[in-house]
Amino acid sequence: MHIKIARFDAHRSPAHATVDVGIPEGLTLLQALLHIKATADPTLTFKAGCRSGICGICGVRVNGREELACAYKPNEGDLVEPLQYHRVMRDLAVEKKSIEETLGNAAAWLHHSRQTTISVEEEKRTEVQSDCMLCALCYSACPVFAVNENFLGPFALTRVYRYTADPREEDIKSAIDAIQSNGVWDCTLCGACTAVCPQGIDPKMDITQLRSTSAQFGYGDPNFMTMNFGF
Repeated sequence: MHIKIARFDAHRSPAHATVDVGIPEGLTLLQALLHIKATADPTLTFKAGCRSGICGICGVRVNGREELACAYKPNEGDLVEPLQYHRVMRDLAVEKKSIEETLGNAAAWLHHSRQTTISVEEEKRTEVQSDCMLCALCYSACPVFAVNENFLGPFALTRVYRYTADPREEDIKSAIDAIQSNGVWDCTLCGACTAVCPQGIDPKMDITQLRSTSAQFGYGDPNFMTMNFGF
């Protein structure tokens, strides 16, 4: 079986290239990359961690769709590329620091915690959101970043929802205030983030819930408010 791998190195000419390599059948993509590095090209660069779909480090794009390399089984002719909207360090390895900083920009934490009893139903309400492993597949799939690099993005907004829905949060308004600019109203609700999440999280629905909560605090879609309907 043959797959294609995008190669990038700012110090190599050409800087961008695609190589066609052979791999044994039945391997995961991560196993295939390790095989290539061990037997054919020791310079191939990528990231990996737990190798079992838990850490989220090995995210890549396969044929234009975000996947975890440790979970994906390659097919003949697959094109493997680095995640979008990240600085490519080399080949498939990307720098995630700037994307993860959006968690801080979104103020995605408990602002004023209070002691309270949390029911099983309330705990279940945000159980899935708490499973986010910051793999950044949703960021790479999000089309908003193509036009707005300052967008807070899916996993930061999902994390905000996780805390605004937490009964211990006493100051929901501060969290909602922080996501009005480059946040909930910039999302197109296309669902691309939901489609690629390996944890089954639905950021689109979380953002919809945050819009509803925003409206309760007097916020509205600024784009809608500036529309001219010809009246």
